[in-house]
Amino acid sequence: MEPYAALLASFALCAVVAAILVCASWILGPRNPTATKLEVFETGNPSSGSLRGIRFPVKFYLVAIFFVVFDVEVVFLYPWAVVLRQLGWAGLVEMAVFVAILGAGLAYVWKAGALEWD
Repeated sequence: MEPYAALLASFALCAVVAAILVCASWILGPRNPTATKLEVFETGNPSSGSLRGIRFPVKFYLVAIFFVVFDVEVVFLYPWAVVLRQLGWAGLVEMAVFVAILGAGLAYVWKAGALEWD
């Protein structure tokens, strides 16, 4: 049981925090709900109905893909930064090549005009 004590304590702490947040939202939540308070909020504008038939421009998807690509870059940079001293100069050169390839990709996308909103 002793090896699992930290795990059990972590689960207990998570349960306590979740219970506190649920109780706080119940206590501090809206009172006397009116039609205006219950109305859907869409960036300050009145709701425009269903979005099922609306098509989004390709630019939205391109930005999402760029975000994922550069987010993955950061995921690779964190562990590299932790073990940089163990990797030595070879690790530094490898990461420099990796960042240079991503930088070249960003330069290509930027030059192609994919980041401009018309």
